[in-house]
Amino acid sequence: MIALRTAVATDIPAMEALIARSGIELSEGFYTPAQAQAITQHVFGVDTQLVADQTYFVIEEAGELLACGGWSKRATLFGADRTKLGADPLLDPATQPARIRAFFVHPQAARRGLGRQLLEHCSAAAAAGGFHRLELAATLPGVPLYTACGFSEIEAFEIPCPARSKSGWCGWGKTSEVDAGA
Repeated sequence: MIALRTAVATDIPAMEALIARSGIELSEGFYTPAQAQAITQHVFGVDTQLVADQTYFVIEEAGELLACGGWSKRATLFGADRTKLGADPLLDPATQPARIRAFFVHPQAARRGLGRQLLEHCSAAAAAGGFHRLELAATLPGVPLYTACGFSEIEAFEIPCPARSKSGWCGWGKTSEVDAGA
């Protein structure tokens, strides 16, 4: 039976392992192997503030971690703890969008609707938190999911990584009140 629950600190090692595997294997065809390795090593990972805020979730089946992802009421748009440069202030739900953050699916569980399930759960939780808009930074492998779920591109950008490798990302958002609860 598939179960979605709030992530806890003891999940962090398993989430890090899932993120590393997902970041490499599901990037095939979107990024070069060097880009996938660089972004997985230097950008992807758990943001423990999301775990502490109880806004990060896992999906499990028979005790195996299949997916993780969350939303945030804080300013950081993407990245693990190691990418943060300072304070991560709270957002104002009346004027700023909630952030959809760090969705990763086990490669053997891809295309089973787990990303969509997480996105629907996070959208509802953000709406319950008073947010009317959502924003995210999508890696190229995530673009099909976010497009199918009604997000549209705000801007395209690249993340510089060591070894002169850059990876394409897109800023995406949903802007209507109805969409935030979808």
